[in-house]
Amino acid sequence: MRMTKRKASSDRSSPKKRKRINCPEINTWLRMVETGKVPACEEQHLLAAYVRDVFATEKLAIDFERIERARGYQRYFPFELFAWEWFCFAMLFCVFREDGRPRWNQEFVYIGRGAGKNGFDAFCSFFALTKANGIREYDVDICANSEDQAKTSFEDVRSILENTSPKERERFKKSFKWNKEHVTCTTTNSKLRYRTDNPKSKDGLRSGMVIFDEVHQYRDWRNINVFTTGLGKKPHPRRLYTTTDGDVRDGVLDALLDKARKILRREIPDNGFLPFICRLDDPEEVHDEAMWPKANPSLPYRPDLLEEIRAEYQDFLLDPVSAADFLTKRFNCPQGNPDLEVASWDDIVATNRELPDLSGLPCVVGIDFARTTDFVSAVLLFRVDGTYYAIHHSWLCANSKDRGRIKAPLEEWAAAGLLTVVDDVEVHPDLVTAWIYEQSCRYAVQKVAIDNYRHGFFMRELDGVGYSAKSGNVKLIRPSDLMLVHTKVNSVFVNHDFAWGDDPMLRWYANNTCLTAAPNNNYTFGKIEPKSRKTDGFMALVAAMCVEADIPDYGQAVYYEPVCL
Repeated sequence: MRMTKRKASSDRSSPKKRKRINCPEINTWLRMVETGKVPACEEQHLLAAYVRDVFATEKLAIDFERIERARGYQRYFPFELFAWEWFCFAMLFCVFREDGRPRWNQEFVYIGRGAGKNGFDAFCSFFALTKANGIREYDVDICANSEDQAKTSFEDVRSILENTSPKERERFKKSFKWNKEHVTCTTTNSKLRYRTDNPKSKDGLRSGMVIFDEVHQYRDWRNINVFTTGLGKKPHPRRLYTTTDGDVRDGVLDALLDKARKILRREIPDNGFLPFICRLDDPEEVHDEAMWPKANPSLPYRPDLLEEIRAEYQDFLLDPVSAADFLTKRFNCPQGNPDLEVASWDDIVATNRELPDLSGLPCVVGIDFARTTDFVSAVLLFRVDGTYYAIHHSWLCANSKDRGRIKAPLEEWAAAGLLTVVDDVEVHPDLVTAWIYEQSCRYAVQKVAIDNYRHGFFMRELDGVGYSAKSGNVKLIRPSDLMLVHTKVNSVFVNHDFAWGDDPMLRWYANNTCLTAAPNNNYTFGKIEPKSRKTDGFMALVAAMCVEADIPDYGQAVYYEPVCL
């Protein structure tokens, strides 16, 4: 979509408050959202109101010369930027505070597959290298989890330099040098590189801008932190996150989405972070083609892409389970496999509710592990007025053979007190029973539930802290118990009656668990992937749910005196 050309302007506007934003690149997109010219999701409407409020209350300058120079570079690209792209570009590169620093130096673009985010990344990369950006040695790093993905936008830039007319190529040679690994703008000595997931080799970077492509693939912040901690050595450091949705939950993407929505709802200051979210407000909107631009605002201008998505939609209607990726990738409506998942991600996220003071209340304990040379988990389960509160802890053998396969922030969870890494050949049972004993000094532990086949390994240590099958306060869980409790667990999930506090590790366990068919139309619990996606913590919760009837159903006003042996 072409923008209306402004009158000639030679420099940056003076910082001032603006009730009207006299910049077509910014105002055109805002008006499209506000007037309904493009269908837009809730977050886009919140963004439009937020941006107008910031311009009306803060003294900001718009650098029109930068925009005009960027328009000059547009002719080198085999595509034209759409209205949403010009808006995102101008907000990131051309709006400045009174002190001359960028008003927004971080941008998060969450948009449906096919919208052109890699082309947008390429355009921003090219601009950042040049004298139009005006900063020497302003290196740009494009990062992704795979080399092919990281190279996509890099190759778009290199292709512009390489595959142009002979006349233009000679012109480019006066200002650029390039090969298959980097592009250098010789007038600014700024380099463009692509990077992959190997954070140990990135120390000492002096990036001016870092672009993180397909953020949904990042399970933790380690690689991102290596690049972002190198920012600030050059003026006007910038970060650009671009992504569709994906299958990784409780990772970097979900954290960015949570931050973005809090900013748009005015719950936290933006601190230079601009959220640009495009999605369907409701998965049911997928059946109304007119709503599709909510997730992909480029769609009205790309007829070939529209035809492709129409064909994918027909496949989705025939087999929604197999085509669940269609909603996730095209429309940013993440879908698990409803025939396999133990709970939807929305139901798992709903467990993130603050725990009340449960001191003195009765509870039960579930224990689960596959091998003591891997993970061992224990969960305290309380029932108060129909809500099931859970407190979890896990132990990990430092020598676990699966540890290297696990793409989860184990160090963060250990620092948060959710996980203990045991530097030994195994997790000894007395570590777990010592934890249970400590909890019994605060809570009234009624019963312990543990797998029938694993009880023998824990029997002596449990006896030592007062829990044994003979005395009736240990329940030995059998497969039939798991089949019986499945319906109860599902009911508690869908009614949002689980509350675990902010426990990302327990959410990770739950998201790794699937349902497997059992005889007589029953279900039991299994692992989505046996080596890297552990389920021990959730299965400890399931074990506790098998004996939830042993929790006296008292209200919060009734307390038991904890018993320490």
